Amino acid sequence: QITTLINHKDKPKRSDKTLQAIQRVGQAVNLAVARFVTVGEAIADENHELKEEMDIACIEAKRAGETIAQLTDVASLYHPESDSHITIFTDKTGIVKAARLLLSSVTKVLVLADRIVIKQIITSRNKVIATMEQLEKVSTFQEFVQIFSQFGNEMVEFAHLTGDRQNDLKDEKKKARMAASRAVLEKCTMMLLTASKTCLRHPDCESARINKDGVFHQMRLALEQVIEIVTDSRSNGENELASISIYSGIRVFKNKVEGLRENLYFLSKENLSTMLEVILEHTEDFTDSAYTSHEHREHILELSKQAKMELEQLFSVWMQAQNQNTKDLMEDLEVAILKMCQCMNELKRELHSAATSLATDLLKYHTDHMVLKALKITGVEGNLEAIAEYTCKLSEQKEQLVEMCRLLRHVSGTEPLEITCIHAEDTFQVTGPQIISAAETLALHPSSKIAKENLEVFCEAWESQLSDMSTLLREINDVFEGRRGEKRVYLSLPRPGKHNTNLKALKPVKLDTEEQAKIAKLGLELHLLTCEVDSETEKWEDQENKFVQHVQGMSSMAYSMYLFTRGEGLLKTTQDLFHQAEIFAAEGTKLASAFHGFPDQLHDDGKLLLLLESEKLIPMCQQLQMTAKTSVQGKSATFTKVDACIQRTRNVMTLLCQLLPLCCRLLKKNRVGNSCLKPAPPWKENRAQTGINAQCPERTDEMLGLKSLENHVTNMTFLEQG
Repeated sequence: QITTLINHKDKPKRSDKTLQAIQRVGQAVNLAVARFVTVGEAIADENHELKEEMDIACIEAKRAGETIAQLTDVASLYHPESDSHITIFTDKTGIVKAARLLLSSVTKVLVLADRIVIKQIITSRNKVIATMEQLEKVSTFQEFVQIFSQFGNEMVEFAHLTGDRQNDLKDEKKKARMAASRAVLEKCTMMLLTASKTCLRHPDCESARINKDGVFHQMRLALEQVIEIVTDSRSNGENELASISIYSGIRVFKNKVEGLRENLYFLSKENLSTMLEVILEHTEDFTDSAYTSHEHREHILELSKQAKMELEQLFSVWMQAQNQNTKDLMEDLEVAILKMCQCMNELKRELHSAATSLATDLLKYHTDHMVLKALKITGVEGNLEAIAEYTCKLSEQKEQLVEMCRLLRHVSGTEPLEITCIHAEDTFQVTGPQIISAAETLALHPSSKIAKENLEVFCEAWESQLSDMSTLLREINDVFEGRRGEKRVYLSLPRPGKHNTNLKALKPVKLDTEEQAKIAKLGLELHLLTCEVDSETEKWEDQENKFVQHVQGMSSMAYSMYLFTRGEGLLKTTQDLFHQAEIFAAEGTKLASAFHGFPDQLHDDGKLLLLLESEKLIPMCQQLQMTAKTSVQGKSATFTKVDACIQRTRNVMTLLCQLLPLCCRLLKKNRVGNSCLKPAPPWKENRAQTGINAQCPERTDEMLGLKSLENHVTNMTFLEQG
């Protein structure tokens, strides 16, 4: 809107339509700034250490917004006597100055708000660590129940805050690191529960203590990594990341070689030679690996030797071209560049084939989880000899999978996928020994229900990581074959089949550019409806009204579906969209039930109209839920399903746009609604506890993968004697 005002072209004749449009834009900017400032002032009231800075920035923003409104007030142009009145037509520099002041002050407010969010995450982390220290020292079940309940609630809050932060991050590498850390915390919270229970039940068992200590250590590392990402402090691992991937090295090397076409002198022979040496050193990870086939090893060594020869040939022609820049020499240089790049492409292809074929074979071989099953059986039997035998087999399996992750990391193709490979490697490295200690504990106490449950949890984590590796392998292949660009794994998003068995056969896909273009118009309609719903909810005097909050939650979900149509936001695949549509439909059904009780508060003829209109909501939501759950195969059918889901979501939002003003009008007329009130929490808690989360706990928890945790926290009957 500001850009529209600044770029407006002065014309001698201005139609009434143009004048009114300019005035509307100016008023819209001023109104938006006023709302923005209101939020900023609320933030300032809750955070006294930044109140002065925030208040100054808010005052500047408000002043700039009012100036823009005054300059775009073209009503005076209709009155000759007010010719001296300054407008956008008489002083365009004024609007430019106001716009600059506005953008500057808004940026200050955003930066200050960001500092507050970071502080919230750090404070939440500190609370989690303090409670973890208490959990480590407990000696009775009663004390553990009490403290773990508190710990669970703190972890849920931390997950909400970090989930929002992950969404806000622009750097794909940081997003991937945050997703990996949050996945560790999510899994470790369940492990900590069972490991602590086992240690309390068998306090003299050394393997149980080792098992528990390992979980606490992992959680501390993950918490620290989250803070590193949030505060933008770099760890040593991140600094080394760029140097450990062969693909990254090959990409940079080829760019340098191809740069010789434009400039023969920007690079030295030594630099280029060193770059190739580093790449070939990393290929030793493949040639030295016991799991690389003889055929792949021979091909890699052969291509490495060829790369050195091609570089020597390139050097020879390059030096000649520097001394004598003739047409023939430049043609020879072009041939040398092409042969060098072709050799590197072949090496890259061979490395990819070696890593992915190993991964395919290993994942297929270990898909039956025979070693884990044997450990569970021999543990219950108390057979220590058999446990020792199978722990050796698991250790061997762990080494194979760790080596697989290292090789896949080299050929992952993108930094986010590379980080996911590192996360997988760490998970296998840590979970393997933890399974062994849990199995040893069970073998020492074969009748212990808690020890058996603990082993199950660690085995499930191993199986889950193997399943994730299959997805990761597919994505690495997709990137290599050019089917996808930068793609990051959302480890905290609901996975197909995790919450709904009907989804197991479906393959998550992304819309291509053509499909996004087709659905863009529908998405825009959905966006306009979310804006209209938000506008209607703002008219309610009671912003803590349950109906308002529930509708706001649904509007937020609809907005995320709109972002999907643009290829943006948290929903990355069609499966993510379908799962979101299911949750949206479920929330709509709940809202419809709430509407049935709503008219009982009213004493007006309008309640009949409200009841009739709200009746339409249930079949609409049922249709959406059925559409989202329907299994489809093929690209065309999937796109049709996406289109249907967006359309049905749009229909629900259209109905809400009609119901909200009717509800608001009836409530005002009858002066009721106090029963729906609840105390307003302070702003600093809003991000984690109000808005969408307050009214849609099931949706939020499933989106963050925390439903199982909260079930454990609220149902503390797990401490039965084992």
